[in-house]
Amino acid sequence: MFIHYHMTPIPTAMHPEQTVAEAIDMLEVSPFRHLPLVDDEGVLQGIISDRDLRSARPSTVARSKERQNVENAVMQTRLSKIMTADCLTLSPMATLDDALFLFQSHKVGALPVVDEETRLIGIFTIGDLLKAYRNLFGVGERGSVLISIVDDGDPQILSNLIRIIEEKSVQCTRLLRKAETRRTKAMIYLRVNTYNIRSVQKAIEAAGYVVHTPHVSL
Repeated sequence: MFIHYHMTPIPTAMHPEQTVAEAIDMLEVSPFRHLPLVDDEGVLQGIISDRDLRSARPSTVARSKERQNVENAVMQTRLSKIMTADCLTLSPMATLDDALFLFQSHKVGALPVVDEETRLIGIFTIGDLLKAYRNLFGVGERGSVLISIVDDGDPQILSNLIRIIEEKSVQCTRLLRKAETRRTKAMIYLRVNTYNIRSVQKAIEAAGYVVHTPHVSL
């Protein structure tokens, strides 16, 4: 769950003294939307996004001559003038949960990853986060199925469920226990690899547990 294993290492970066025009050219031929900015020693100075670049350009409703003059000036503007200097960062030993909190609370799309001297060593995006959690929870794996079981408070429920799965010769790859909330009951989620999910569900029900499916009111 460490960022080190999920970040893009040695990302494309630019210097703060480069221009908006150079950054636009870079992003047009690249699959990413954020550019970290570093000094000559590789120390992070800030970050710029494609949205920042779009915002810096003149409005399309401006008069043609006026717009062209502004456009020419903007294209020669140094990135240091429009970058986010005090940007949020991650260390390589931060966790996916740390990144999720920052993405959610600060509404950013990418986080530079830096070492103890604030040198840029990677970048971590929302796309990287989704991919990491997909891998962590086994989404899309061959034969992967998620089973929801109501947690009835039985102190042996986890060991019993694993025993049932093993007796069916089914591999359990993930197990998650979730406390009750205002919207949901206390639940246990099992991700198993099987092409006969109904057989597994029946075995769980035969042991006295409730396999949960939501009831939707129309």
